[in-house]
Amino acid sequence: METELHNFLVWLSLPTVGLPAVFLVSFISATLLPLGSEPVLFAYIKLNPDLFWLAVLVATVGNTLGGMVDWLLGYGASKAHEKLTGPHEHKLLKWFEKLGPPALLLSWLPVVGDPLCAVAGWLRLPWFPCLIYMAIGKFLRYVVMTYVLLMIPDGFWSYIADTFMTTIGTWFQ
Repeated sequence: METELHNFLVWLSLPTVGLPAVFLVSFISATLLPLGSEPVLFAYIKLNPDLFWLAVLVATVGNTLGGMVDWLLGYGASKAHEKLTGPHEHKLLKWFEKLGPPALLLSWLPVVGDPLCAVAGWLRLPWFPCLIYMAIGKFLRYVVMTYVLLMIPDGFWSYIADTFMTTIGTWFQ
């Protein structure tokens, strides 16, 4: 079983397979679906350290485009809601409106980041500044998190992998 897992990881590390996988997971994880892209990005960079910046860029583009899908969903929901109920004030969201697109620098935050993108669409904040601020926040997150994870000694990751394989192995015996 370890050999198959190793072969699978080698296959995923190929730039023609791995980078599209990083993009896809990053894109999906930026929507309201609960999925983390950092482990995929970290694993890819661990296998291909010379592709650090390219992988971070691919993950950033995927995650930012996913955030823009959230923005579009919020925009569409706002239009539909207004059509059904008429125009109204967003009293609870005035603080977000005051901050404007720079608030999306926080779109990388777990739990609240994706809804922030949808709220920006709901408030009909301009899409291009939203796109730029989302991209900056997500890029900085990927650089910092991946760099920090790369500083952890390989022995720790080997221990985690061995523990995982032992646990999986006991399930299938």
